[in-house]
Amino acid sequence: MNYENPDALVTTEWLAAHLENPKVKILDASYFVPGGVLPARTQYEDAHIPGSIFFDINDIADKSKPKEHTFPTKDIFAAKVGALGIHNGHQIIIYDHLGGACAAARVWFMFRAFGHNNVAVLNGGRTKWEEEKRPYSNKSPIMITEIFEAHGPINRLPQKEDIFINIGANSFQVLDARSSGRFEGTEAEPREGLRGGHIPESRNLPFLELLEPDSKTWKNGKKLRSSFANAGIDLGKPLVTTCGSGVSACALALGAYLAGNTKTTIYDGSWVEWGADKSLPIETASLPVTNYSASKAPNTDGDF
Repeated sequence: MNYENPDALVTTEWLAAHLENPKVKILDASYFVPGGVLPARTQYEDAHIPGSIFFDINDIADKSKPKEHTFPTKDIFAAKVGALGIHNGHQIIIYDHLGGACAAARVWFMFRAFGHNNVAVLNGGRTKWEEEKRPYSNKSPIMITEIFEAHGPINRLPQKEDIFINIGANSFQVLDARSSGRFEGTEAEPREGLRGGHIPESRNLPFLELLEPDSKTWKNGKKLRSSFANAGIDLGKPLVTTCGSGVSACALALGAYLAGNTKTTIYDGSWVEWGADKSLPIETASLPVTNYSASKAPNTDGDF
C-alpha cells in the first residue's frame, strides 16, 4: 500500500491467522460519537473478535481532569493496561467499528506515547471483518493481571498555552480533524457551551477523508500524502493534531505516521478545551482571529 511506516497496520488475514497466538493481545477500542463508551461496550458484549478485550478510553484516563478520556499519566496507564492482562512482551492489535479512526488510533497513539511500539491497528476494523464473514464471540476472556512498564510520555503533549504561543510563531503546524462545517463555525458543535470555529492559523483535514468510504480501510500512502498536502501540511515539519476531544486527532496522527511523519503529536484538550475558553482566540469562515495578543500569552510549563 506504499506506506512509509506499514508497521502501524495489520490485515484481517493476518489477525485471523494469529487469533490463538498467546503473544498477541487484541483490543476493541470502539467509541461512538455521539454516544461514547456505553454503546461501544454493548456492541462488544453482543459480539466481538474472539479473544479481544474491551479498552475503555474513559476509564484508562486521568479522571482528576474535567475532560472525558484525558490522557493518562504513565502510572495510570501502566496499572490499567496491566489489569487487562497485558505485559511489555505482547504485540497489541487494536480495532474499532470505524476502521481504526474511533478510537483504535487513539489507543495506538497511547501505547506508542508510553514507549510500547509493538502495536498496530486492524485495517478496516469491524467493517472489513464482518464483510469477510470472519468469526465473532460473545465470551469475554479471563484477564490475569500482568506488569506493564510505561515510559514517558516519550514526547510531551502540547498544552493550550503552547498552542496559543504558536499562533504567529508557527513553530509547528496545527491540523484539525473535525468536519469542515465545525471548523468554519457554520455547523453547530455537538457539545454544549462551545463556540464554533477553529484555532487561528490551523488547517483542516476531516479524519474520514483518510479512509476508503466503503471498506473503512486506510487509503494508500500516495492518497494519504495527497490529503495532507491538499490540507496545506508539510509532513516533513512538526505537526500537532486536534479535534473535538482528542480521539479523531489520533486518526490524523496515525495517517501522518503511515505517510511518513513519525513525530506527530496531539493537542489532547482539543476543541472541548479551546472552544470553551472565551479568553482564547478563534477564527471562523466569516470572522478573522479575535482577542489575540502575544503579550497576553499564558505561562507554559516547559518547551514543546
